[in-house]
Amino acid sequence: MRHPAKVRIVEVGPRDGLQNEARPVSTDVKVALIERLAHAGLPVVEATSFVSPKWVPQMADAAEVMARIRRKPGVSYPVLVPNMRGLEGAVAAGAEEVAVFAAASEAFSRRNINCSIDESLDRFAPVCEVALAKGLRVRGYISVVLGCPYQGEVAPSAVAHVARRLSGMGCYEVSLGDTIGVGTAGKTQRMLEVVAREVPVERLAGHFHDTYGQALANILAAMDLGVATFDSSVAGLGGCPYAPGATGNVATEDVLYLLDGLGIETGVDLPLLAEAGRFVCEAIGRANASRVGRALMARRPVDAA
Repeated sequence: MRHPAKVRIVEVGPRDGLQNEARPVSTDVKVALIERLAHAGLPVVEATSFVSPKWVPQMADAAEVMARIRRKPGVSYPVLVPNMRGLEGAVAAGAEEVAVFAAASEAFSRRNINCSIDESLDRFAPVCEVALAKGLRVRGYISVVLGCPYQGEVAPSAVAHVARRLSGMGCYEVSLGDTIGVGTAGKTQRMLEVVAREVPVERLAGHFHDTYGQALANILAAMDLGVATFDSSVAGLGGCPYAPGATGNVATEDVLYLLDGLGIETGVDLPLLAEAGRFVCEAIGRANASRVGRALMARRPVDAA
């Protein structure tokens, strides 16, 4: 099948990536990273998460981050909200888009938020209702769509059930997350074919972790079926707590290099993006997990280093 002419990249590094960092990341670094990513042309930069600092201390400065970023016209800065309290914080901070999340596996849902999938969705229904009433856009995330660390296989029908519920709550888009990165191209397509019977493919996004090195293959497989939005993380920021030592989110630089090579329009400047990846890795003292980012930085003139 012909690939989409244009792909929208949702940058999740400042939130999904940094929240996994064990050492505190300064607000200055977070703000600078978000602004660099927007400057590189990314249309969506997930800024932070309004969660309890007790559970995710890395996101304790969410309100300050939102207050300090210079918002670029035309760029969306969504934030994750786990409950009504989180939504209230997001609204107070001037967020225009929020994201809610559920799992496709009962075992994962119970282990992570101590309730069933349907109970978690019932909790989010009023959050979505209030957010929409206040004029915010709402996006839905589904985790472990291609495999669960606790129960193994996840049926595509289970993913479709959650996608249908989230869509019914008013989520304009549902992001399908391979949280532990075990998916393959064939599994990705089989899952998407089932989910697309419930939610139009134009309203689906792919969120692939690169634990087994299959993320780019899965993105190609998803594009073959018409998916044109993908989540990714600059420099491959983010770990996978369920697969110790494994990489997390697919690197935005690697995704962009793939898309550029196919002649697919993204509006993102690869050198500027790679520079943002170099900046954040140096700032937080970690290795760059993007192969493309490392290759581009290795080619820089010595006096530019």
